[in-house]
Amino acid sequence: MKLEKRKLVDVDAPNRSTGILNGRSSNILNWDDVRFSWAYPKYKRMLANFWTPFEINMTKDRQQFPELSADEQNAFLKIIGLLALLDSVQTDYAGRAADYLTDSSLHALMIILAQQEVIHNHSYSYVLSSIADKETQDQVFDFWRTEPILRERNEFVTNGYAAFAEEPTVEHFLKSIIYDVILEGLFFYSGFAFFYNLARNQKMVATSTMINYINRDEQLHVDLFVKIFEEVLREYPLYDTPELKAYGQEAFRQAAELEVEWGRFIIGHKIDGIQMNELEDYIKFMANKRAKQLGFSAPFEGYHTNPMRWIVAYQEVDLGKTDFFEQRSRAYTKTSDVNGFDEL
Repeated sequence: MKLEKRKLVDVDAPNRSTGILNGRSSNILNWDDVRFSWAYPKYKRMLANFWTPFEINMTKDRQQFPELSADEQNAFLKIIGLLALLDSVQTDYAGRAADYLTDSSLHALMIILAQQEVIHNHSYSYVLSSIADKETQDQVFDFWRTEPILRERNEFVTNGYAAFAEEPTVEHFLKSIIYDVILEGLFFYSGFAFFYNLARNQKMVATSTMINYINRDEQLHVDLFVKIFEEVLREYPLYDTPELKAYGQEAFRQAAELEVEWGRFIIGHKIDGIQMNELEDYIKFMANKRAKQLGFSAPFEGYHTNPMRWIVAYQEVDLGKTDFFEQRSRAYTKTSDVNGFDEL
């Protein structure tokens, strides 16, 4: 079934949408009259997560970066390059998905999601401008072109999005959500583990705090797309097939293998504090978890528990006003014209 783009205004349609895809809505958003009861709580949670890179003082990280080992510096820069590419793709995908969501509340959530992805990308530029010269920054933002392993795993997601971008149908939209959950819920996670490992050794804490903010956002994004996936299948049950479930399970298996390959390349046995066998098990654990969230069978037998339990303290904490590395009120200096983005 081909998808039609939402209309700008439909004067004859109700404010409350008649469907999640190919439905009718006036496009006047009244949060007290929306189709999905979970949309407004999700909206409030996404707003509560609002942050900007300017909140974090990078001075100490700038001083520490030259003290990292050569392997740590290499991994740091290449992982930042990876994250920048993926969040750039994600910004575009969120906008394309929003065009076809004919429920105004979900369209609004997708716009907020896209804005958060822009902030994530800004944060990578902000980090790099703190620790590296312009030539190095340019190289980092081109790693996706020059690193074969990086290019292969990135193309796995972009190719997964391509069918929906080129031919928007219900089936292609559902499959694109699978790749969205892979991107936001699996492909970031070995990189996150690297930064959290630095932080637990009191290295590059400001960068890792920013990564935690990004991690919190991505978990909300995964949950949002899982909800949308479930609602689409509820409205279009003919697409809830064994073939779709098999497709999803296989996609997560392939994605985990690509992530393991990337982990071996970028972390391997070179980074103190991360055991490669544990990281592989962690990636497979996350692949199983994400597949099951979408209603698929786990792609890997076993791997039901997190083998890197230490990461939970960094990954799943609700920061609020507390520095999760030092468990005290944060005292990050707000940036100004003196110590701001352009001057770092």
